[in-house]
Amino acid sequence: MTMFGRRTKKTAPAEAVEESTPVEPGAGPFDAAQVTERGDRIDLGALWLPGLPGMELRLEVDRETDEVSSVQAVMDESALQLQAFAAPRTSGIWDGVRREIADAIVAAGGTADEVDGPLGAELRCRMPQAGPDGRTVFAPARFLGFDGPRWFLRGVLSGPAAIDVDAAAALVGVFRDVVVHRGSGPMAPREMLPLTMPELPSGVGEVDESEREAEKEGEDDLRPFERGPELTETR
Repeated sequence: MTMFGRRTKKTAPAEAVEESTPVEPGAGPFDAAQVTERGDRIDLGALWLPGLPGMELRLEVDRETDEVSSVQAVMDESALQLQAFAAPRTSGIWDGVRREIADAIVAAGGTADEVDGPLGAELRCRMPQAGPDGRTVFAPARFLGFDGPRWFLRGVLSGPAAIDVDAAAALVGVFRDVVVHRGSGPMAPREMLPLTMPELPSGVGEVDESEREAEKEGEDDLRPFERGPELTETR
């Protein structure tokens, strides 16, 4: 796990349409055309995320391509993984994706139950995985989905948030306050919308020589945002 120190270009917010009005936090997820400004949200390219005090952001980066593949918002022992995908103009994809996820988990020996959640249909799952002693254990996971205009947002809650409503409340609020910036270019359905490294505030994320030595030794470095979240890059 490495800490990054390079600067990246910040994706410009979508131009607001004349009809756009400020949106109420937690009432989404939102399309970029619905908001007049990014505000305090953290710019990750296709996703603009709200930051909460005590929240840590973990960016999963492909070692080969150096591309960000997903983002996790972590609070206490719970996490919310977020990914956004292109969708057809005329129909959503969550119904089909939900069935495919459930079928795959059940085929692997787990369980998947469809329930009615705060954003509509979701999946409550027990996912099989190898335990420390090699035996199969079952990790709880909760899959959220939201069909937007030409995009689909998927969230996966893990840890206590997967089974405890109170533990999930803050992270579900993060999901509902996300803004998706799809862009206007053509994309194949289910193609993942590109995520980017955020441009950190001045003085945050700079790497001095002592930090470089610590990175070589495999230590994890956390870089705080001004408004509360911390960032970890995972490769």
